[in-house]
Amino acid sequence: MMASAKYLSVFAPATPQQRKENFDDYWEFTQHHGGELLEDEKNLAKKRERLKHFQDNPVKLRRPLADPEAFYRNYVEMRDDPKSLDRMTLMLTGIYKFARHEWVGIKGAWDAVPDMANSHTVEDKISRVHLAEEFCHVRLFDEMLRTCGLDKVEWVPLGPIKEKIYEQFPKLPGFLMDTPAFVTELMGVTFYCHLHRLFDDVLADEPEVRDRLKELLDEITIDEVAHVGQRRNFVGPIGIKVSKWLVKPFYTMFFNDIPEVGQLFDVERMIKDGVAFDFNELPDYMIERSWIPSYCKA
Repeated sequence: MMASAKYLSVFAPATPQQRKENFDDYWEFTQHHGGELLEDEKNLAKKRERLKHFQDNPVKLRRPLADPEAFYRNYVEMRDDPKSLDRMTLMLTGIYKFARHEWVGIKGAWDAVPDMANSHTVEDKISRVHLAEEFCHVRLFDEMLRTCGLDKVEWVPLGPIKEKIYEQFPKLPGFLMDTPAFVTELMGVTFYCHLHRLFDDVLADEPEVRDRLKELLDEITIDEVAHVGQRRNFVGPIGIKVSKWLVKPFYTMFFNDIPEVGQLFDVERMIKDGVAFDFNELPDYMIERSWIPSYCKA
């Protein structure tokens, strides 16, 4: 089996020259992938069109949620015993909490990084588009919740201390920020791959909604796979060793903060998947639309 693997570990070594070439290559990819950057809207032209397609062709649950109030009571903070909630509610509150962390992180970063007019390096330009993509992801997550009949969701800031941490993080020098930023992107892809499989389980009786949620999640995952490669590109040889070591503590800490995750997923399995990540398990249709660094290709 191993002989036929197309891709190498995301922790594979890379020379400074390879990384420089891959930044240029990623910038080229990103121009076509998301379309024009609409800075005032924190949006991208192609992504906006794609979301509009979903909104113009809505899908609804055959059997509406039995108890939407259980969602609204627990989605910002878990108030009930998570064991008392059904899997569908847990899945939806878990999706919101994961997406909310993303949203808070990018809100802080958007104001901290230069806008496109003041982005003079390829890396700065990439960072700006990357953040716009992340805002698009929050809209897609919101659409997932609406598809399940939850149209009163508010995107609520985290507590003041966490907000402050997220605001300061993008201002850190690269040698401090790049490694955790890379691990965070990897954690996103790991979570999305596990969530994709969970849809089959939780939405077995709701095939239309299951397929729609998968389509919405695919849009996010395809970008996030490219982000994993792009963030990997910032990390040098020492940083890449550190980042592999950070997978376990980072995943553990982050998922402990979302009680739903422990109920729905095998976190140990997620950690193993993160450490072993090499792009080979991803379906071809995703790889075709995403981007992988040249030094991760076998």
